[in-house]
Amino acid sequence: MATGSVQVKRALISTSDRGGLIEFAGGLRDLGVELVSTGGTGGAMRDAGLPVTDVADVTGFPEIMDGRVKTLHPKIHGGLLGVRNNEAHMSTLEQHDILPFELVCVNLYPFEAAISKQGCTLAEAVENIDIGGPAMLRSAAKNHRSIYVVSSPAQYPETIERLRADDGHIDPTYGMRLAVEIYRLTSRYDAAITAYLSAQAGLPS
Repeated sequence: MATGSVQVKRALISTSDRGGLIEFAGGLRDLGVELVSTGGTGGAMRDAGLPVTDVADVTGFPEIMDGRVKTLHPKIHGGLLGVRNNEAHMSTLEQHDILPFELVCVNLYPFEAAISKQGCTLAEAVENIDIGGPAMLRSAAKNHRSIYVVSSPAQYPETIERLRADDGHIDPTYGMRLAVEIYRLTSRYDAAITAYLSAQAGLPS
């Protein structure tokens, strides 16, 4: 554990792939981490007996437009982007009653899986373009010295093992490794969307 490293106290979880979710969230709870989540993910964790704070309770604003707008809010992104050793950032968080997150677990809407289904319409494809997910991932990855940003169930076991070994604290080296994977992921995701929409519009991808 790095000297002065941040302890994980609060996690933001929003998943489309629920594989391994309950075990991962349960592992976080065992470490005393507060779970904050969006609708469907929060419901799945609640059904498993895990205590969950709804994102709407954090933002003071309901999910709207069929869930298109739920996490795009200063109470979320302020908690992701505030730099821990920047006194002005921390003062701003306190001034606006924003609590930081130390772990983000998001996997994106399955755009490529959606467009690979026979008969997928343009409207269906567009609804599978994730907006809030990439925004949360990129915000957290930018602040990787203070946040673990997890984007795949394959990362759950190592992340929990590391947190247990480090008494719930962030290892900035591992945090950077996770961040690199985020930018790889969002780059591929955007490339797939670009290629699909270009084909629909008759443009070169």
